Amino acid sequence: MRQFAISLFKVSQTQFTQIPKFYFSKKLVNVPTMGDSITEGDVKELQKKVGDYVNQDDVIALIETDKVTIDIRCADSGVITQMFAADGAKVEVGKPFYEIDTSAAKPAGATAASETKKEQKQEVKQEQKQEQKQEAPAVQKSTPPPAAKPSEKKPVAPSVTTPTQRTEKREPMSRMRQRIAQRLKDAQNTYALLTTFQECDMSAVMEAREAMQKDFQKKHNVKLGFSSFFIKAAVKQLQEQPIVNAVIDGTDIVYRNYIDISMAVATPTGLMVPVLRNCERLSFADIERTLIDLAEKGRQGKISADDMVGGTFTISNGGVFGSLMGTPIINAPQSAILGMHAIVNRPVVRNDQIVARPMMYLALTYDHRILDGKDAATFLKRLSTSIEDPRRILLDV
Repeated sequence: MRQFAISLFKVSQTQFTQIPKFYFSKKLVNVPTMGDSITEGDVKELQKKVGDYVNQDDVIALIETDKVTIDIRCADSGVITQMFAADGAKVEVGKPFYEIDTSAAKPAGATAASETKKEQKQEVKQEQKQEQKQEAPAVQKSTPPPAAKPSEKKPVAPSVTTPTQRTEKREPMSRMRQRIAQRLKDAQNTYALLTTFQECDMSAVMEAREAMQKDFQKKHNVKLGFSSFFIKAAVKQLQEQPIVNAVIDGTDIVYRNYIDISMAVATPTGLMVPVLRNCERLSFADIERTLIDLAEKGRQGKISADDMVGGTFTISNGGVFGSLMGTPIINAPQSAILGMHAIVNRPVVRNDQIVARPMMYLALTYDHRILDGKDAATFLKRLSTSIEDPRRILLDV
């Protein structure tokens, strides 16, 4: 019995060593997890095709979800042997996306190909410049040609212009635009939306910003903007009026002891609201650095779903587009949103004198189910007062 077991082990070992190596080198890669509550997406662009050699961490495709556009990167180097989705196709998390052969050798000269192309382009440009110099005609003096005889004028037929054809173009909405439309409409249908307004004199903030800009930039290596003043003022008022930072959950009101502020950012693919977390702990410099990072990620389309999760209060700055006044819509499931607008010199009365001041209209849209008009008006007025006298923010008064 023992000899039979040994012989059986030798046979199975021999059969195992005879299995071709490529059976173990091919990997089936599934659609990765793309964030909480995201189960599917659309293939926006396939950047690699079957037969292409890819290096580790190369971008295989871009998948657009209802929240973000995600880079799908290759975990291993090798040759793509199969693609299970095409451009525009719908894919689900966990389903097969592509197959890769990790044992395939890297094509010879693949790394140098791009460099040789660049060198060839540079040589072509230099040759074109030399040819243009050689072909440039020298300025020579020549006798003027004889004046042409006036020709008889012939009647010209009137030109007939055809009217421009009226056309329409239809294209499908992106997943993100569909999601934005759905969330905005849901907010209108669910919340009791009401907006209150307040004007704000920006003179003190502009003077403080101008006076301290060089020192601030020298110490923190970042510019001092207006948004950090409004975020600090909002944090101060949210701490004094925690009901604005609260939210309705069923028949309960949930109060938070943290302040996560969502900042609306316009990106090429649509409006996004990434979150600045724990703003009560952030300094002016911390806020400015975070805003710069989020803006850069927005321009590059790299804002992830995790960057937009949460948020207890939102600030939207329509002033960067020249908006004088507007009524922002709540970013569900929050209870209020602050709208900033353009700074415009307007005549105002100061000490019984009419003077010009840089003024901004502020708008606070709130959920009237949880916030009374008194709460909203008090919040916005005190926030405006803190902006008009920034010392209140520093001294906490």
